[in-house]
Amino acid sequence: MLKGKSAVITGSTSGIGLGIAEALAKSGCDVMLNGFGNADEIEKTRSDLAAATNVKVLYSGADMSKPESVAGMVVEAQEAFGKLDILVNNAGIQHVAPIEDFPDARYDAIIAINMSSNWHAIKAALPMMKERNWGRIINVASAHGLVASPYKSAYVMAKHGAVGLTKTIALEVAETNITCNAICPGYVRTPLVEGQIGQQAAAHGMTEEQVIRDVLLASQPNKKFVETGELGALAVFLCSDLAASITGIALPVDGGWTAH
Repeated sequence: MLKGKSAVITGSTSGIGLGIAEALAKSGCDVMLNGFGNADEIEKTRSDLAAATNVKVLYSGADMSKPESVAGMVVEAQEAFGKLDILVNNAGIQHVAPIEDFPDARYDAIIAINMSSNWHAIKAALPMMKERNWGRIINVASAHGLVASPYKSAYVMAKHGAVGLTKTIALEVAETNITCNAICPGYVRTPLVEGQIGQQAAAHGMTEEQVIRDVLLASQPNKKFVETGELGALAVFLCSDLAASITGIALPVDGGWTAH
């Protein structure tokens, strides 16, 4: 479906980003991974994905908290692939605390990585897309881009900002063949979340099943984790020509969370 296209996916060495990268690659798209982690593990992920999909898979260690690094990654991808068709802004971090106890440094990092990096990446990528009159931009926001929870002020602020940015860019490029949309997942089954289940169970004297249902998925009516494959499939559709008229939306994938 996306054969001949190329994409950058930020924060894609694991979790949601990797799920989206895998789906794009399986659809024939060349991809550039990005993120932190063990160098050997990242290289194995990159090489395994390339071997499994027979597309070009590259890696950039660009720091999403630094504007010049974000822009440099986009330019690097264009030079390596010859063009850049798809940008998926997925990189994100989290910290939970009441606002009066929230460390300023953590606030600055969350805003930089979860929101500002999207702005800098789009600014760098749009001229390339406009030159070819085709492009797809996906901002991975969150259900917290649509509703709030206590103790997550910086994250909720950043994700609401990502949704607002999505709408603005969609309007700016509305008369081109470029779209900009946001995906807003609820709780997703990722290695990070899997690790939290055992920790929460031990801390609260609960079974893992109780933690999943009554703690992590308390806000999701269907009481099921979103799977990364679901988000990958949605990203592939949004990048296809069949989604050419879908732009400026914030699409919840949250088991009914935001239907409350």
